[in-house]
This record gives sequence, C-alpha cells and structure tokens, in this order.
Amino acid sequence: MNLTSITLALSIALSGVTTPTPAPVAPAWCPEISGHRVECGTLPRPLVQGRPDLGSVSVAYAWILRRESAKPPRGTILANPGGPGGQAIAQHGTFTGLLGGLLTNHDLLLVDPRGVGQSDALTCGVPAGVVVTEPREGLLRLVGRCADNLGPRAAGYTSAATADDLDAVRATLGIPKVMLYGLSYGTYLLPVYAQRYPGRVQSAVFSAAYPIDLDPLGRESAQAVSLTLRRICQRSGACDGERAVRDLGRVAARLRAVPARVPLTVGGQNRWVSLTEDRFAQLVYSSASVAVGAVPSEVPVVGRLPRALRGAARGDDRELVALMGEIMAGDLAAYEGMDMGIAATVSCNDYPRPWPVEAPLAERRRLFERAVERARPGEFGAFDPLGFARAQADAGDYCLRWPARGTGRPYVSTGRFPDVPVLVLNGDLDGITAEANGRKAAAQFRRGVFVPVPNVGHVSEFEPSGCVTGIVGGFLRDGRTGDTSCLAAIPPVKVLG
Repeated sequence: MNLTSITLALSIALSGVTTPTPAPVAPAWCPEISGHRVECGTLPRPLVQGRPDLGSVSVAYAWILRRESAKPPRGTILANPGGPGGQAIAQHGTFTGLLGGLLTNHDLLLVDPRGVGQSDALTCGVPAGVVVTEPREGLLRLVGRCADNLGPRAAGYTSAATADDLDAVRATLGIPKVMLYGLSYGTYLLPVYAQRYPGRVQSAVFSAAYPIDLDPLGRESAQAVSLTLRRICQRSGACDGERAVRDLGRVAARLRAVPARVPLTVGGQNRWVSLTEDRFAQLVYSSASVAVGAVPSEVPVVGRLPRALRGAARGDDRELVALMGEIMAGDLAAYEGMDMGIAATVSCNDYPRPWPVEAPLAERRRLFERAVERARPGEFGAFDPLGFARAQADAGDYCLRWPARGTGRPYVSTGRFPDVPVLVLNGDLDGITAEANGRKAAAQFRRGVFVPVPNVGHVSEFEPSGCVTGIVGGFLRDGRTGDTSCLAAIPPVKVLG
C-alpha cells in the first residue's frame, strides 16, 4: 500500500498561507485500509487568530482515496463522528463500514478537530467519570477550573475555528467541494462549516441532529423521554405508556425530595452515589438512548425502564436502583481515562446559555433560575424544569462558572446556509438529539429533508438491517432521498412487561 504523509508549514505572523512540505515517512497513526491509498498529514494552524503569542495547533487528517483511483472522484465526503471530542481518524473503520461501496468512486476525508486525537489532544482537568459520580456543583467547579487551566488559550477551541481548520485542509489538498456527513455534534460543527464556506459544500447528511440555535435548557430531550416510553409501550404491547409516564413523574418527584442511593465501584473502591432527580434525568434521556435498536434480540435499557419505574412508583426501588447502577457502571467503563476538556471548551464557548456572557456568577444563577421558572406546564415532560435543566451534560447550568474573559463567545447562526440537498435522520427513540431537534435541524436548509427512523436511539446508522446506511449512501451518491420503505421493517425494541 502506498501511504503518503504530508506535513504543512504555516506562517502565522505574516500572511497565514500554508505551504505543503513532503515528509519521507507516513505518521505512525496513519491508517492502512485494504484497497485504498491513504494520504495523511498535519497542518499547523494558529490557535487564536490574531494572537501569535498563544502558539499554534497541529491539525491531523487522513485522506482515504477511492478504490477506482484511475478515475476522477465523484465527490469527497468530509465526515465527523460527533462529541465534541470524537476522533475521526481513529474511527476510520466505522466510516468505511458505514459508507461501504460508496468509496469505490468517492474519497473520504477524516480530520481530527483541534484538541482531539492526533490534533494535539486537549486535557484540562475534567475527568469524564465525574459526570457519573460527582454532585452537579462539583462538576460545574471542574468545568470552571478547566477554563482557568487553559487561560486565554481556551478561546481557540470553538466550532468556528475547527470549521476554518477543515477548510484549510480541504484547500491544501486541492479538493473543490465536500459532501458533509456529520453524526451527533458533527451535525452542529458541519453546519457551522456550511455557513462559513457555503460555496464549498456539495450536499450533506446529518444523523442524530440538532440545530445551531439549540434550546439551552433541553426541553426537547425532556419531552422525548415521555414520548419514548409511550412509543415503546404502544409498539411492544408490553406496557401502558401513559402509566409509564405517570410513574416517571412520580419517581422524579420523589428523587427530588429524597435521593436514592446507588452502590457503585469507583477506582476499585465501593461507594454510594446519590441518585438525585437531575442525575436520574441525565441517565434516562442520555445514557439510555445509546445503542437502542442496535441488537434487536436483546432488551435495551429503555426497554427495562417501564417495569423499573412501576416498582419504584409503588415504593420498591430495587429494580430501578439496580438498572441505574448498571448504566452508571457502563458509563464509567466507557469514560475510563477520558478527559472532558474539549467537550467543556467547545460547549461553553459555543452553545447558547440563558445569561449574558458578561454576567457575574450571582447574576448568571438568577437568570438561569428565572428562565426555568418561566417554563410552561409540560415543557419538560414529566420532569421538574429545574431538575431537568441541571441534568444537561453540556447545557443548562453546565457553563455557569465558565469565565467571561479570555474565552470564546457563543456562536450565533447567520441563518444563511448553502442551497444544496440535505438529508437529516434522527432515531425516534433518541433523547440525546430528540426527533423534534432533528426537524429543526432540517428546517435550517431550504432543501432539507427530514426522515425519522423508528425504533432506534442515538445515531440510527447502527441499526443492523442496513436500511439506514443504504438511505445515507444513496443520498450521498445521488443527492436524493430515494426509497425509505425499508424503515417500516425495523422491529420494535423488546420491553419487559
């Protein structure tokens, strides 16, 4: 296999023009993919435009060239796996698997965003496991400490800066236009790219999507939990959806007043973790949405929830505590060794929040609580508005202690997107990026088409029938949605009665 590595030099102090410099050896991280030539390289980029004193960041890419290398490519797919913090290059196997035969005559460009993977991975003192084990206020302090540790360098980690990196790589490689393919956070990052470089976008597919102007309090996710309970009960016939939602409300209210205790092994030691309403809400809207529908023969976490809620609503917490403990243990295992630095910086630099950036801490608290108090009945489903708003892994009060000075400012959508074909897909059992958010994401584009995927959770491509990946591949190939009738054959998830 002929692997070529390119390193690129940047004159930050002068014009910012990049010049490719050949390197004799491919970087060790450059993937080898059967049937493809892969070109890898790094591109030095200014960390903060106009601040050469803050240094630069090295942005890494892997350019996977089409199998029919003798013919011109029909397009180049620029893919992002989400996060913030998802490594594109390390997930080359995922993307080559999802895109399948499309890579016969299409190229695939994977770029690790600044601060991620091979692009100078960022750590700033926020171990991912604290989301599972720490009280909310402890997590907020660590997020604030992250910004303190980074100082003015924190301003360099924004979606807009990453979008500029992506286009710098595209320009350096001489790619005229790209086809955007984003999952989860990639459905935020790549639309930011589309706004900044509309003439470079050929088409786009966004899966598990949410809009740039997202709700900072997470109302859509709160409502999605109740909607998911109703849907899985109705489709399976194993439970009463309305009763499950009432049980959810009762359990949330009780945990608000008196938290339960969940046994958990952390760092080899046994301890008790307090199951407050906000922690409970975070587990059922977020963690329980992962991998739903990926293994149809198994009962997913969400399929065990109605029975556990029924018992807890009657005063028997055993099944619910055991289920929440399993979710927490799984999250801890998945987060082992991970730092939330890039997730914290991007979220707190970019996402809208219910207070002005300049507001001091006390005023931020007041405005956050005021926004929650103004919620109308039902806006947060079965949850208390404050309990759910404090459950947000990257919103709500998450950035309360993120400093006003020396960091990025919330990204504001221009409202202008390229007039190109866009497909948006969301699982209809997804609480992380709820179906309602997917519809809003599609509506951002004049030619946006929304397709809900039944009986799956977060990132619908991982349902095993191949239906969704076929729809995605067809759209990237032809720019048309095509036949979606196979979605009706995706089976309902199994639910314990």
